[in-house]
Amino acid sequence: MTMKVTSKTFIRKTKRGNILKIVREHYLRDDIGCGSKICKKCKHNSERPLVKHQSINADFPDKHYLLVDTNVVLHQIDALEDETLKNVIILQTVLEEVKHLSHSVYKRLMDIIGNYSKSFYVFVNVYHRDTYVERVRGESPNDYNDRMIRVAALWYNKHLDDKIKVLLLSSDEANKAKAINEGIPTMSLEQYVSGLNNITLTDKLSNRTCMVEETSKEPIFPPHLTPAKIHQGIKSGKLMQGTFFASSDNFLEGNVFVEGQEKNILLQGRENLNRAINGDIVAIQILPESQWSAPANLVLADYDDLDLENNLNNVEKPKEKYPTGQVVGIIRKKWRQYCGIIQHSLVENATRHLFVPAEKKIPKIRIETRQYDKLKDQRVIVSIDTWPRTSRYPLGHFVRSLGKIGEREAENEVILLEHDVPHSKFSDEVLGCLPKETWTISAADFVGRKDFRDLDICSVDPPGCTDIDDALHCMPLDNGNFQVGVHIADVTHFVKPGTAIDLEASQRATTVYLTGRRIDMVPGLLSSNLCSLRGGEERLAFSCVWEMTPNADIVNSTYTKSVIKSKAAMTYDQAQLIIDDQNQDNSIALGLRQLNKFAKILKQRRIEAGALVLASPEIRFLVDNETRDPLDVEVKQLKETNSMVEEFMLLANVEVAKKIHSDFPEFAVLRRHPKPPPSNFESLIKAAAHLGVELNVDTSRDLANSLDKAVKLDNPFFNTMLRILATRCMLQAVYFASGTKTYEEFLHYGLAAPIYTHFTSPIRRYADVMVHRLLAVSVAVDNTTPEMLDKRKIEALCQNLNTRTRMSAYAERASVALNTHIFFRGKIRDEEGYILYVRKNALQILIPKYGLEGTLFLSPRKGQLQAATFIYNEEEQTQRCGEIVFRTFDPVSVQLSLDSSNVQHERIVLKLVKPEIPNFSVPSITASVIAVQQPQKNPLEPCDSPCEPQLKKAKI
Repeated sequence: MTMKVTSKTFIRKTKRGNILKIVREHYLRDDIGCGSKICKKCKHNSERPLVKHQSINADFPDKHYLLVDTNVVLHQIDALEDETLKNVIILQTVLEEVKHLSHSVYKRLMDIIGNYSKSFYVFVNVYHRDTYVERVRGESPNDYNDRMIRVAALWYNKHLDDKIKVLLLSSDEANKAKAINEGIPTMSLEQYVSGLNNITLTDKLSNRTCMVEETSKEPIFPPHLTPAKIHQGIKSGKLMQGTFFASSDNFLEGNVFVEGQEKNILLQGRENLNRAINGDIVAIQILPESQWSAPANLVLADYDDLDLENNLNNVEKPKEKYPTGQVVGIIRKKWRQYCGIIQHSLVENATRHLFVPAEKKIPKIRIETRQYDKLKDQRVIVSIDTWPRTSRYPLGHFVRSLGKIGEREAENEVILLEHDVPHSKFSDEVLGCLPKETWTISAADFVGRKDFRDLDICSVDPPGCTDIDDALHCMPLDNGNFQVGVHIADVTHFVKPGTAIDLEASQRATTVYLTGRRIDMVPGLLSSNLCSLRGGEERLAFSCVWEMTPNADIVNSTYTKSVIKSKAAMTYDQAQLIIDDQNQDNSIALGLRQLNKFAKILKQRRIEAGALVLASPEIRFLVDNETRDPLDVEVKQLKETNSMVEEFMLLANVEVAKKIHSDFPEFAVLRRHPKPPPSNFESLIKAAAHLGVELNVDTSRDLANSLDKAVKLDNPFFNTMLRILATRCMLQAVYFASGTKTYEEFLHYGLAAPIYTHFTSPIRRYADVMVHRLLAVSVAVDNTTPEMLDKRKIEALCQNLNTRTRMSAYAERASVALNTHIFFRGKIRDEEGYILYVRKNALQILIPKYGLEGTLFLSPRKGQLQAATFIYNEEEQTQRCGEIVFRTFDPVSVQLSLDSSNVQHERIVLKLVKPEIPNFSVPSITASVIAVQQPQKNPLEPCDSPCEPQLKKAKI
């Protein structure tokens, strides 16, 4: 190996006026392999080189490899992911430029490079003696990178001696022209793909030049301002920037969150939304106050529902107006790949089609494909390329198919992709971090640990739970007090900082529980075996041990790594039976009863301090073990043992939070629940006041007391409804680094806890893993790492934790909704429900038995006639038809069935049974269930297990 050194010298003046000479040396080598298997010159080629030439191309018949420029990677990453394109050279110049311009594309490119079957080879051209070139004075960074790419392409063709060509693919016309003049084989990716005659690959091309459907078409939207004008407008205060959130009820409405503004900025109508897509960072201009409006209070799913323009224009002027604005520019697009279906087309052999996203907040997307007959009954993925002013819809391209509409695997894949849940198989690198399956605790593992194997420890979990994070014990002491222990799986023994498994867990952030499927944060060998505190098996743990008085006061605390052996792994029902059966007087039974007594005391203290007892209906599916058909849906019943476990998990989390904050005041990973602004409660307070119930929301204690007093004898479900709606007024609890907030901001509003963290579920939450590492240092059983004391890195991890936690909750709800639809296929049922919200054209109804919320439309859908007329009173939030008045919280009887006419958005249809309204209500069905004939067999299969995998513990 020979080495050449180039250097650059810079003269810089410091703040003190001193002259500083900086010399940067750049080392060039001649032993960097070209990656070609046929090359005999390079002795240091990769272990997995370019194995063979690319497929025969009609427009380029020579045997060849491909070399792509930066623009091809940035704009055509979907095509590069296709299995057709193999043996591609990625220059270090391109890799660095992509990393700088788009982190998401860079990550996808690295995944392709890591897929060895694709044979993507990274050539480090910037350190190769023959391919490195100096940047000349006055040359732009873009021109310099293009020149580096051309030099490398030319070198490759000379280096391989025409045994195989290297074809440069570039979408830059100027760069292509220069490459051709320099004798480099060059073409665009579009031209190359056309020579392959591959329809699927052609559909994946991003057609960024297709800006308008017809050049003569009139603009539909106002123009966006230039970046310079947007920057100037924001700087001068004439414009604001914020995040756009599309309405989930009304697709022609949305709002923009602007930091520092008390209320979000309302956007209404197509022109004011001005091509913003949910999640975009937008620039907005506030309209004159005379044009301010209020949410339309309409449920509008799409253009087929109602005559929307008229409905929006005819909304009576609201008494309370909100700041209203218009989007004048998109600062940062948050576009991603979208799942959905291709809308049915009546035009034969058409190539232009509308894609309907599964996410209702996303508009339809126009794509071009010649595969309609193949894709019309498929769930597909589409990417957006652009949204010109002249197009009613954004323009995009097909990416790939997920499977047939209705097939369980395809539908679950849609849920995971739409909610950005990482669910690929664990990589070989991650699996390589695992111990052998036969791993057992060795003598070395006892060093620094206490031996608790003789204690009567037990775990209490949902049925079928295999990832057992926690276990408890309680035993009397000679002085009349009790020793109470909370023992948590020691995941950090297996997941070391900075390893592949640690990085993967930090990205996944949480285990996701779908109906019949669990997506683990860590591989199953850990989650369901070596870390799980299974009964009768020795396991490593992190224990919190307290001495408690009979009145549940903590006398002293000990935190220690330990070895435990659980004496019993029970379900909530089994533990409850032991507690209730006074004939059982063994140590486990006595310990459980004392823990239950303590839990009641601890809960009462929390409530007296202002902790909220809210409600959120949760259901589980019962299915036939043989046919796997759903048999019934039931609301989960909570027992005293649920509360018992919860109270001790809360206590451990609070006590650990105090400990790590005292030792790491700047770097502790904590969890806060901000106090909701008063405006969040306005609609709830108004709805309760109409029924003579006064809600005080000044503090959490005031709210808790108000909820306790809110009882109506004629409506036993009223208090539960009120608590459900109060839950929806809350802000999201979030993780944060202690050094980024004042102590007063640490407050967990819902728990009325001054300080709080998550310690008790490290198998399924990465936040708990971070807390375990801090606590280990606090008790001197481990050493700190630089990452633990880097506030910026901690905060970045916390932001990812918050996002992943929120999206996993959405995914779990979507999974429940999917399986509810499966259950209702072929069924009609009459059920009791309660009005959650009164809208201008609908009632939102909660069905407690199924924990589902549905819409009872009061206005006729487009093309339908309706004799009954409803009058909406916005001030009182009521709907009246004759003598019958509907208010929030009112009980109703409704008929439920599944509308499958829209295969993209199947929905539960609600029809009013009682109160009876002539020409509107439907008669009650005589039987509880009536099978209705379906046009085709249900392609959806039920879930795998007898009951859905329940959440381990409440996500408090």
